[in-house]
Amino acid sequence: MQDVCYIEDLDRAMTLLKPQRLEILRRMDTPRTCPELADYFDESAQKIYYHVKALETARLVEKVEEKRVRGAVEGYYQASARSYWLAPTLVGQIGTPTQARDQMSLRVLLGLAEEVIEDTGKLGSASALGTDVPSLSLSAHIHLPDARRRAEFLTEVQAVFQQLATKYGLPETQTPVITDEQGFRLVLMCYPKPDLPSTGKG
Repeated sequence: MQDVCYIEDLDRAMTLLKPQRLEILRRMDTPRTCPELADYFDESAQKIYYHVKALETARLVEKVEEKRVRGAVEGYYQASARSYWLAPTLVGQIGTPTQARDQMSLRVLLGLAEEVIEDTGKLGSASALGTDVPSLSLSAHIHLPDARRRAEFLTEVQAVFQQLATKYGLPETQTPVITDEQGFRLVLMCYPKPDLPSTGKG
């Protein structure tokens, strides 16, 4: 079983995104037979078998063993991964499209977020194969009560980011040919936090 299954194909995603199949997958962290799953969900074995075979066809579960039980052969199935990640490009195809915001800054933010999710999904697949993936993540809540404070913060952030890019980035004249061991991406995002918990101060 791999750690992450990164799904980029729409048909695989549609096979996965059915409530009962998601529940079945949660029970398949260890090998299970269709009769075992049928007993757990109080469903017919035939109905569970239909869902399991669909998941197997989509390579979301695997048959890991067969045993003969009372003259019949029963298959043992297990989820192919501990977690399943959908590529950001699938979201608009699966869900109902929402009207895009007009602010260009928010579009850039959403684009960066999609790229980060896509990159980390692929890195998760590499990690499952035993590849060492060094990474770093930082997060903080900040308080910017007015335009003056936001402007000060923006100036400081831009200065620090520029220093890091100048010190560790490639010169503009150098062709960006970077090996996997050398190339890292630094992404900085700042956005209003929805429903930020109250600090208790007036």
